[in-house]
Amino acid sequence: MPYTVSVLFLVLGWIPLSISMRPLSPDPCDPRSLPKPQALRLDQMTVLINGYAESRIPLLRSIAAAYTTSPSVASVLILWGDPSTPSETLSQLTRNLSVSSAGTAPITVLRQSSDSLNARFLPRPSITTRSVLICDDDVEIDSTSVEFAFKIWASNRNRLVGFFARSHDMDLSRRAWIYTVHPDKYSILLTKFVIMKTESLYEYSCEGGPAMAEARGVVDQMRNCEDILMNFVVAEKVNGGPVLVGAEKARDWGDSRNGGSGQEERAWEVGLSRRSDHRKRRGECIRDFHRILSKMPLRYSYGKVVNSIGEQGLCDKGGKLVLCDHQVTQ
Repeated sequence: MPYTVSVLFLVLGWIPLSISMRPLSPDPCDPRSLPKPQALRLDQMTVLINGYAESRIPLLRSIAAAYTTSPSVASVLILWGDPSTPSETLSQLTRNLSVSSAGTAPITVLRQSSDSLNARFLPRPSITTRSVLICDDDVEIDSTSVEFAFKIWASNRNRLVGFFARSHDMDLSRRAWIYTVHPDKYSILLTKFVIMKTESLYEYSCEGGPAMAEARGVVDQMRNCEDILMNFVVAEKVNGGPVLVGAEKARDWGDSRNGGSGQEERAWEVGLSRRSDHRKRRGECIRDFHRILSKMPLRYSYGKVVNSIGEQGLCDKGGKLVLCDHQVTQ
């Protein structure tokens, strides 16, 4: 049974903070329990942060606090995916957030009833916006880029908008779909950071009949690929690809290429992508989804939307090779 917010645990400072462990509705797909689409606000988005590892809590606190300062954020929901985490740990997280949060957007910590990755896409009555920002607990994006991505989504409301792209392709030698990266095109946006319309949560979790239920079962079996399945769902609806946006600063602590020995620097050790067979498993997911759904809806997109062009020429200033419009202090 999916669990969501129902009881206010505490309010500290001037930022509303809560933690919940009781189910609000026995059926998250019951439209009577959800706000009417026309009642959802368009000028802001709800941030859904997927949390799981206790070792990442300091980083999660920093990321969640940063989102509360964004004028485009209505609220932040931390979806805690490890049901075995002690209640006191989540209570302490809530108390710490009251100290570190500098913005006005409320933060709610929600303990999920299971560790299923599908749960991050459950529709929720507490979502009051037409768009949601789905993100991980180990990716930091600068505020300017967050605002820019939301602006781009407002012009592409039916499509996925994000910063991290991958691709599907056909391995002709094996006649099989694979998961890969292309330098000039993409068809998948990762849920490290992606903005989508709120209705997509319902379409993923509640529509599609037995085929989608089986596809969600693959996600549970593989403990992976929920982002790929969401790309399938959205691409089929719009018959088009996602929109890749350029970020000024995008720090991915969960990337296995990170080094160092500090707590944040080693955040990648608990990430799914650290597995040696990560790309192979995601290729299997694409093949399974194609087989189960009897279609390949993924579509390629090309290019990246950037906030500004800026100077591109390099000049020698004071013996330094810099962009020509940069000033060099002597």
